Amino acid sequence: MKKLAIITGSTAMALSVLPLLENNYAAAANFESEDLTVENITYPGVDSEMKAILAKPKNKKNLGCVLVIHENRGLNPHIIDVTKRVAAEGFIALGVDALSPLGGTPADEDKGRELIGKLDPEKNLQNYLKGLDYLRNRKDGNGKVGCVGFCWGGGMANKLAVNDPKLQAAVAYYGAQANAADVPKIKASVMLHYGGLDERINAGIPAYEEALKQNHIDYKLYIYEGVNHAFNNNTSPTRYNEAAAKLAWQRTIELFKKKLAS
Repeated sequence: MKKLAIITGSTAMALSVLPLLENNYAAAANFESEDLTVENITYPGVDSEMKAILAKPKNKKNLGCVLVIHENRGLNPHIIDVTKRVAAEGFIALGVDALSPLGGTPADEDKGRELIGKLDPEKNLQNYLKGLDYLRNRKDGNGKVGCVGFCWGGGMANKLAVNDPKLQAAVAYYGAQANAADVPKIKASVMLHYGGLDERINAGIPAYEEALKQNHIDYKLYIYEGVNHAFNNNTSPTRYNEAAAKLAWQRTIELFKKKLAS
């Protein structure tokens, strides 16, 4: 608030602007479907149980599976909503709470952002790899698994593509790129979504794309001009771009249906 007051010129002005900057999770709590089963589950992690939300179509089996990776605030209502939306497209969707080893995602998103920085990177990676294995071993799944991540989770989606040779598809929304030296390890089809105004993240595109080309990786890269980082997040009114979000989502689901469907 102090920084915002300095930027806007007064505390009163800062208070009037703050609601525009904060995420509106009410906007994310509106996806419901009677055709879905939604439950909280756990699976074994490195040091503790990993908490997650599982969503899937009712009374259906032999389904492709998608691991959903949250932003740097944890498993919040927006990502839970995204998980349900993936399931509604005909997949078993698992939204993992990376903060499970630290007690789970807190209601205070600033606290969530702080806790993300305290995760052990290697253990965190292993916890997500275990999530992929959990999905592969579900009896209602078909053994085919993909992942989709946003922001911090986009970077993790790229890491999973590098570290899991059995992964069929990895979709990264405005996430940090994998190291070029690691790209030869990728066996999955990769899809990358970037906002044209996202200069910090986009700085890593050229090296990553060149490595993908040189190693003949099956990839698609899309830059949505005039939109910013987090353009898919419909709870962030200053960043959400409906047109870009819908197009990226359409492309994402098309990839999953191509690579994960029976």
